Amino acid sequence: MKYLLAQILTLFFISFVNAQQFVEKAEIEFEVNTNLKKRMGNDSWDEKLKENISDLKTSYYTYTFSNNKSIYKFDRWSEKTRVPKYEKDSDEENIWYFDFTSNEMSIQKQVGGTNFVIVDSIPTIEWKITNENREIAGYNCRKAVGKIFDDVYVFAFYTDDIIISGGPCSINGLPGMILGVTIPRLYTSFIATKVNLTVTNPSEIKPVSSKKPFKYNEMKAFLIDKSNDWFSYGNDEEEKKRQKNLFLWESLL
Repeated sequence: MKYLLAQILTLFFISFVNAQQFVEKAEIEFEVNTNLKKRMGNDSWDEKLKENISDLKTSYYTYTFSNNKSIYKFDRWSEKTRVPKYEKDSDEENIWYFDFTSNEMSIQKQVGGTNFVIVDSIPTIEWKITNENREIAGYNCRKAVGKIFDDVYVFAFYTDDIIISGGPCSINGLPGMILGVTIPRLYTSFIATKVNLTVTNPSEIKPVSSKKPFKYNEMKAFLIDKSNDWFSYGNDEEEKKRQKNLFLWESLL
């Protein structure tokens, strides 16, 4: 009887291990939706522009990771997206590289038509993990709530079946891969649409190079200084503050 029980427990353990297949490398496609009309201002120029653009700016990004390193960058636009070219340019140029072993990142962000590179340690996000679950791209995910930029809430769903502690843009720090993110104050959501367990070109997972990179706080100070001039026009002080914050959050995300 003891021998039979031992055999049953052994088979159960083997079945459990086989079922729990942890993903150590993959290519993940994200659909990114931003409600441009809600982000825009209410002056006559913006109101006129709203008539000629789609409600959502929808794009697809690829998150590729292997050996605890990752790169996240633009892939393509949705055919339904109708927005001015200047609303697309920065999305196509932005790149996020993370090395979770050395805790270092290099990020390329386009601001005002110029590419800037930030090289620094990976930022820390304080998370509160909840008991809410949902399935994303075939993976069971758990909800967590975090804050960035002091008071901007981030709602994320992560899976511990994919063991890297990453996510879209610079969202990171949970015990598994983040497959869904909503940032209400940026009117933006990120959702994984598929997970490919084959990395077709691992050599692409490399740092962004730059002769004159910024530290994160240097870039933040630079952008704050520039935004004080760029968002100084108009009489609606609350709207100017909102637009300035949106610019800073998006540029530093």
